[in-house]
Amino acid sequence: MNLFGGVIPVTGITFLMFSIFAILFVGYALGRITIKGVCLGDAGVFVVALIFGALFFAPLEAQLIIKGDGTSVNFAEKALEIVESLGLIFFVTSVGFIAGPKFFANMKKNFKSYVLLGLIIILAGGLSAAGCIYMGKVIGYGSSIETSEGFTAMIVGLLSGSLTSTPAFSAAKATVNPEYTSLVSVGHGIAYIFGVIGVVLFVQIIPKLTKANMDEERAKIAVKTENIEEKKSAIKLLSLDAHGFAAFSLAAILGVIIGRIKIPLSSQGLSGTCFSLTTTGGCLLVSLVLGHFGKIGKLNMMPEGSTLKLLRELGLVLFLVGAGIPGGADFVANFDPMYFVYGIIMTIVPMILGYLFAKYVLKLSLLNNLGSITGGMTSTPALGTLIGVAKTEDVAAAYAATYPIALIAVVLVSQFLIILF
Repeated sequence: MNLFGGVIPVTGITFLMFSIFAILFVGYALGRITIKGVCLGDAGVFVVALIFGALFFAPLEAQLIIKGDGTSVNFAEKALEIVESLGLIFFVTSVGFIAGPKFFANMKKNFKSYVLLGLIIILAGGLSAAGCIYMGKVIGYGSSIETSEGFTAMIVGLLSGSLTSTPAFSAAKATVNPEYTSLVSVGHGIAYIFGVIGVVLFVQIIPKLTKANMDEERAKIAVKTENIEEKKSAIKLLSLDAHGFAAFSLAAILGVIIGRIKIPLSSQGLSGTCFSLTTTGGCLLVSLVLGHFGKIGKLNMMPEGSTLKLLRELGLVLFLVGAGIPGGADFVANFDPMYFVYGIIMTIVPMILGYLFAKYVLKLSLLNNLGSITGGMTSTPALGTLIGVAKTEDVAAAYAATYPIALIAVVLVSQFLIILF
């Protein structure tokens, strides 16, 4: 592979590294473009990654790692999986540590609201998916699908993409007839793009439409933790390093292990459909607990705030790059306008219904509402955007509270749709 007309010969890994940093630079520049106060922000990186994937993923795929036994592995796909997973671990672990000190106080105050809202959002997504299945039966499944079972597999894939939910995606693939697993993957890829960008724009547009006073909204979600901090500062704790990387690493290790624990949901045991917290849920849970207590014995387990903010931002953009490049290639290869419309429906309907339910029934404040929406939609990028819009880390607590409820619910709803239709 050569750059600049053959002047610079590069290997596959060099080209990938070059591409990642180029995407970050151009993506940040695109994200800064603001129209009437609304911008893509970090999602600009995702858009550029999608475009790059559509244009240049094939050359990356051509770079293969040959194993000793004669089999080959797609270098680009595996490398990007590592980038995406590493970014996700950085982001959710940082969010958990940041939210931890205020998380349990916030949960005690709004626990029922978070549970209800998480369920309402996912149920709305499930009902939207069911509506799309019935719509497909009326107007036709699409040029590439001939059976009702195949169309259901496509819709469930679209639902997991609309909610950017990897657990729902995995559960759907494990539940459908094996001949339709590829349709689940196609649907997930088609809907994932708007699933990311739609929620990112939603959390920016709503405060502007409601003409919210952000100073007042920040005050409403502030949770006092001074007494907790005073007690912690009175105890001399041992830190393994100045920035808290050791504590962060331990949280990530434990989170990955917990995320891999599988709970059977069928009579086939571990060989059948299983639920797990995944790396995202495991790292979030562990870092929330460690962030709340701040220590293990006399060992300081709270990384520096500057470290957490840096890793949160780095993690988010690495995740967007890792997911965006193959997503762009899949989108171009499998695009169907009607399926894209179905995906938009399954993103917008749960967001709007969830927002209205939280505002008028649960009476949540705006930032608690939007933080819960990002958790209920299982949208990692939208949380990063909301933190920038709100200018407070406190919104992460609402995300962290609603996310586990939505995570479990979307897996069950996806499987129920497959069984029902």
